Amino acid sequence: MTQDSAPDNVPVFQRIKNYLIREIQSGTWKEGDAIPSEAALAQKFQVSRMTVNRAVRELTTEQILHRIQGSGTYVAQQKYQATLVEIKSIAAEVRARGHVHRSELHELIAYPADDSLAAQFNVKAGHTLYHSVIVHFENEQAIQVEDRWVNSSLAPEYLAQDFTHMTPNEYLVAVAPLQGVDYRIEAVIPDRSIADMLQISSKEASLVLHRKTRSQNQVATIVTMWHPGNRYQFTGSF
Repeated sequence: MTQDSAPDNVPVFQRIKNYLIREIQSGTWKEGDAIPSEAALAQKFQVSRMTVNRAVRELTTEQILHRIQGSGTYVAQQKYQATLVEIKSIAAEVRARGHVHRSELHELIAYPADDSLAAQFNVKAGHTLYHSVIVHFENEQAIQVEDRWVNSSLAPEYLAQDFTHMTPNEYLVAVAPLQGVDYRIEAVIPDRSIADMLQISSKEASLVLHRKTRSQNQVATIVTMWHPGNRYQFTGSF
């Protein structure tokens, strides 16, 4: 089997996904280029076509690849990705504008990682993760739904925090100093529950920030942050 730097507990289909993503990000395959066939990938990784199909199918769902029946699989047109998002507390941002921040805690639980989450965190299935869902408000207007998964190894006291008075970001910066971050931004039509929390129509696009952070050579958090598209923007500077 082709060797890579992924830990032994990472499923093979995830290794194939990682390989395809690396080749796209490195420029080996550009938008519109055909990727190798499933048969070729199965031979390269010495796995079944079914395993390769799962990897390709998931990347298609994630809009990284595009499949054309009877033709092949191609690199999809990539959505815009911002080049810089500063990691800071949303509460601090709101207060810096002279406004009032408050938050509502909707969920705070421990959860045994399923296969998908285990692969994303590079941990074994069943490893304890913490899950929180928090709505942030600025002057009583909802501006963010923060859906966060946290590695219990790096933040063992996460469930004991009062996130109506402290943001997860403020706590995590203290206990798991940032080592690295990956992120992407896209516009998405939210499902009904997210739209209700943001107090917007389910037909209105949201700006969504997907972010994975690392600390102490481990994945620390994976968070999805939903924002109302009509009253939120991302900014950055160099």
